[in-house]
Amino acid sequence: MKFVDEATIRVQAGHGGAGAVGFRREKFIPLGGPDGGNGGDGGSVWLVARDGLNTLVDFRMRRRFRAPDGERGGGNDCTGAGGADIEVPVPCGTQVYEDDTGELMGDLTADGERLLVAAGGRGGRGNASYKSSTNRAPRQSTPGAPGEARTLRLELTLLADVGLLGKPNAGKSTLIRAVSAARPRVADYPFTTLYPNLGVVSAGEFRSFVMADIPGLIEGAAEGAGLGTRFLRHLERTRLLLHLVDVAPAPGTGADPVEDAVAIVHELGRFSPALAAKERWLVLNKTDLVAPAEVEEAERRLKAALRWEGPVYRVSALSGEGTRRLVGDVMTRLEELAPAPRGADAGEVSGPAAP
Repeated sequence: MKFVDEATIRVQAGHGGAGAVGFRREKFIPLGGPDGGNGGDGGSVWLVARDGLNTLVDFRMRRRFRAPDGERGGGNDCTGAGGADIEVPVPCGTQVYEDDTGELMGDLTADGERLLVAAGGRGGRGNASYKSSTNRAPRQSTPGAPGEARTLRLELTLLADVGLLGKPNAGKSTLIRAVSAARPRVADYPFTTLYPNLGVVSAGEFRSFVMADIPGLIEGAAEGAGLGTRFLRHLERTRLLLHLVDVAPAPGTGADPVEDAVAIVHELGRFSPALAAKERWLVLNKTDLVAPAEVEEAERRLKAALRWEGPVYRVSALSGEGTRRLVGDVMTRLEELAPAPRGADAGEVSGPAAP
């Protein structure tokens, strides 16, 4: 299935039914009073988070959603039937913006959360509701109120505990393959990862976390170089970042591990200071391809260039060397941290008020 993390849709709530004008007409009751019923309310449009979805690709095929209108009121004080609400399923982690204003309407993070995005119009009043001691034969009624209509922009942000960060070919996809059941594409050329991947990492019985792998960054990503920074938002909900550095770049490329790491940190800060301030660990990858002395030198230079005081790990994602210790320490750290925000308890999320 194609990974799609942005979509624009149009939602239209149902209009309220018109109120009726009617008078009671029965044999032997010559002076029957007004009995026109109210119109039914229009249906509303709700977005509902569902665990089984992980992409917005369905909205590439269907972009318009309309709830049914309420029915017109009838005689004999009959109220028109209300239009049924419709629910539009979206993946957990979907942020909903009003396209015209850019306002964030809601963030659906837990299975079952509901967000009202278009409220149905109220039904009109029939003439029976206007009768009084001084107005015994009212002939007025009101039409139903129109339902709300909006253009929405949906943005999916993956729900993960740990995010992988690094240059193309730093070994992020290889690492997530080594520690989880995820099977992203791996090759010996840059940009083999074109969209984010998730993997569940087991650290023992009843101990696991979710890891996210995003396409690699290059210098100038903030200006759109490479795949740009559009996938960085998938790391915003993570509690911990692992910055992978390739200490054995391919010969002839002129790549330098220190310059690559500094470029990543620079692009991260340009995209989001909050993301740059998130807890980050340094992971030196492909240590099996170079001599230990070269790894020591690379680590020394990295610490000096980044003014690094955090944890540093040496791993080989391909052989698995060092990955078990890394996974164990990550799990322990996640248990120490407060739970990642996943929104309020499942339920209704505040949305626009009914007209």
